[in-house]
Amino acid sequence: MDKHIVVPGDFLSDDVKKAGDGTYVSEGKVYSNLYGLASEKEKIRVVSLSGKYIPQGGDLIVGTVSEITFSNWIMDIKSPYEGLLNVSEYPRRIDSSDMVKHLDVGSSVLVMVKNVSRSMKVELTMRNNRLKPITSGSIVLVSAVKVPRMIGRNGSMISMLKKETNCNIVVGQNGVIWITGKDRDIDKAIEAIQIIENEAHIDGLTDRISGFLKGNVEKELETAKPEVSEILDELLD
Repeated sequence: MDKHIVVPGDFLSDDVKKAGDGTYVSEGKVYSNLYGLASEKEKIRVVSLSGKYIPQGGDLIVGTVSEITFSNWIMDIKSPYEGLLNVSEYPRRIDSSDMVKHLDVGSSVLVMVKNVSRSMKVELTMRNNRLKPITSGSIVLVSAVKVPRMIGRNGSMISMLKKETNCNIVVGQNGVIWITGKDRDIDKAIEAIQIIENEAHIDGLTDRISGFLKGNVEKELETAKPEVSEILDELLD
C-alpha cells in the first residue's frame, strides 16, 4: 500500500490481521479511524495529520467536566467529541443527587476511554486505581499528535523527564499532561515539554532535552556556590 491520505471510515483492507494504530475493524473489514496518512508494512497504520485527538478504547486521558446530567458527567476531552462518564463508572457507588459533590463543572479528572461506538459516543471510566480527580500540580496542553514524542521509544523520553525533574508526569493521549512535584521542578518540566513540542520533528531531540535538563542542574549548582562559600567564610571567622 502506497502512503495516501484517508478520512475516518475509509475502507483499508479485508484482512483484519492487518489492523494497526489509527484503524478499527467492523464486520470483518479494516477502516481508518483518523484523518491522516495510511501506510502498510506488517500492519496498516494511520498517522494523524491533524492536531485533534480522536479517542480510542483504552486511552488514558485527562478530561474536564463541562456539564452534569442526571447520570453522566459530560467531559471536554480536547477532541471533536465529548466524553461521557456515567455515575456507575465512578470508583465507588454514589447517588445521582450527590454527583456534584464528587465532580463539579470545571473539575479535571484522569480517566480512561472505556468504549467508542461507531457513532463516536465516547464512554469513559474511573474504575481503576490509577484514575482519580486532579486536585494538585499543573496541567500542560500539547498537540495530541506530539504525544508519541513526549513518551519516546519504549517510554525513554518520559522516563528521563521524570528522573531529571523529580516530578510525576502523566501524559494523556489527548495531549493533556498532568505534572506534580515541587514548584521549581514543575517549571523545569514544563519548559522541557515545550521544547519537545516545538522541536518534535528534529532529529537528536532526546540528547538535546537531556543536555537542557542537566544544564539547568549545573547552572543551579553554580548559583549555589557563592552561598556555600559565604557560609564557609562565616564558619572560619
